[in-house]
Formats: sequence, structure tokens, C-alpha cells
Amino acid sequence: MTAPLLWQRYLALKAEQPKLRMRDAAARIGASEGELVAADPSATRLKPDWSALLGGLKAAGPLLALTRNEAAVHEKTGVYDHVQIEGRMGLALNPEIDLRLFLSQWRHAYAVAGERPSLQVFDQQGEAVHKIYVVEGTDRAAFEALLAAQADRAQAVTPEPRPATERKADQDVDVEAFRQEWRELRDTHEFFGLLRRHGVERTQALRLAPPEFAQQVGVGAVDAVLNSAAGSGLSIMVFVGNAGCVQIHTGPVHRIAPMGPWLNVLDPGFNLHLRMDLFTEAWLVRKPTVDGIVTSLECYDAEGSLIVQFFGERKPGKPELAAWTALADGLAAIAPGTPRPAA
Repeated sequence: MTAPLLWQRYLALKAEQPKLRMRDAAARIGASEGELVAADPSATRLKPDWSALLGGLKAAGPLLALTRNEAAVHEKTGVYDHVQIEGRMGLALNPEIDLRLFLSQWRHAYAVAGERPSLQVFDQQGEAVHKIYVVEGTDRAAFEALLAAQADRAQAVTPEPRPATERKADQDVDVEAFRQEWRELRDTHEFFGLLRRHGVERTQALRLAPPEFAQQVGVGAVDAVLNSAAGSGLSIMVFVGNAGCVQIHTGPVHRIAPMGPWLNVLDPGFNLHLRMDLFTEAWLVRKPTVDGIVTSLECYDAEGSLIVQFFGERKPGKPELAAWTALADGLAAIAPGTPRPAA
């Protein structure tokens, strides 16, 4: 399908359903969101110079960072300061804009004009990796100048199918060795190496974990975490990511608002949108570290993809907050299959 025809089909669909999001419209048309954005006459393809793009954003002042997956949308407003890029990895370490960037997944970038100009990045499959929008207080001239300087005349690349991944059968895993290495973890970041060494996926790892370190709970644990934290003022960490970016909120949450299938946090500077009908599994996970046990609530969809993680606010060299540990321990009483609280 040519770009003009794709855009015409989008406009026709949008006329019928004005509130339809571009991501959902692309799926209905049978295209990726990246293809649809590339077809937008107001979009300009950008050079994939991530250091220049991300490093230049500080001059624009406050911006809205958006990272999402199929079942979660994470929005934070702040300044893109302290951006570090080394090879195919990147970081942004700030109280508001806190990102972990896996740049091997970043392939296509577009500047999208209009009432709310944005920078949108997509992977090779045309899935959105990270989006950046202007907000009140943004220096629009600086933002638009940065994007104009990175304009690229190269043709858009046709999205490629996502490579299939082979799943290792449980009986082929050395479970005892896996469990022993889990018990010997000294840092949460060592967990990724543990998965790679044993060739297991995350939900498989949780099923095979030492029983004292992983317990499946009902997805209503998400409601319990957010409502309890909002009621007590407890500072939590909320991680949402995809293959190319993980975005983190650290701090309290206040306004928890269920709306249909969505469970939302609607706070100044932080919005979280969780599509709860796509949540299939929730796990209470504990990992040993040199600072003591680190406890998280992890949630997955039907394909075993990670949707969102919750932690208590953590400081290097200090044990996790006792109030978070108590809240997490209480989640064990929410059995899998327990109905979520009524809105």
C-alpha cells in the first residue's frame, strides 16, 4: 500500500471514529504505527543519530516522555538532562526523566508537526519505542530547530517481521542449578544474566524459581499497590518498557482512577494507564542483593510479555523501605483468580 493511500484510509477511519488512537487505527488498517506515521504529510524522517537527538533535547526545557507496550502507557514530564550514550546502550538519569535505552532496537525517527509537535521513534517492526511531546513551558523554537537539523531524506524502511524466539522446555532446564544461582544473586541487574545463562523466559523463570522467591498472585494486586501507596504516601517505583526503552517513575502516586478496562494514575507530571483486561499473570518476586531482599510486583500478558513492575523507592546501599516490604508481603493473600475490586 502506498503512503498516500495508507494516509487516506487512516483519515477515513478517523472520520468515523474521531477518538481512535493512531496505534489502534494502524492495527485496523493492517499496517504498523511506524508506517502510518511515515505516511503522515506532516512527518519528517530524521537521521538516526541518537546522541545528537537526545543530547540536544535539554535546550527545549520540559517535555513529555511516553513509553508504552501493548497494555501500559507511562508518561512523565521533565527535562532530558544527564543523557549518557555508550554504543548501543543509553541512560537518562533525572528525578523526572529516568530512562534505560536499548538503542539496537531504535531504527526510525520522525518529527511530527501539528498542534502538539513530537519526536517519535520506532523499531524495525514499526512498533513505537519512545515518543517525546512538547508541553506547556517547552521552548518550541529550540525543539523544532533540533529536529530540523536532523532531517533526513532517506526513504523509510519497510517493517520487518519480528524474529521468532525458541522457548526452552521446562524439562530441559537445570532447575536446581538455576535455583541455586537465584539464591546467590547479589544485584537485581544480575537477574538478566541468570535468564540468559539458563535460556529461560521471565514467566518460565518465575515458575521454576525457588518457592520463597516467587509467588503468583491475583492481578488485583495492582489495584492494591496503587491504592495503598496513594493512601499512605509511600514512594514507589513504576517501570514500563518495551524492547527499546524502559521508563521509570519514582515517587508517590495520588489520583487513582479506574475507567473501563483502564486503571490510571492521573497526577501532575506523571500519568500511568494500565489496560487491566490484558493482564494475565501477576507475581510477587524477591531477589537477594548485597543490600538485602528486593521485592517487586511483576505483571505479564497472555504471551508472557512484561507489562509493568512495581518496587518501593530504593537507594543504593540501603535496604528497601520497610513500608514497601510490608505492603508487598500483604499481596500474598490475593490468590490468582481473585476478582479485582469493583470500580
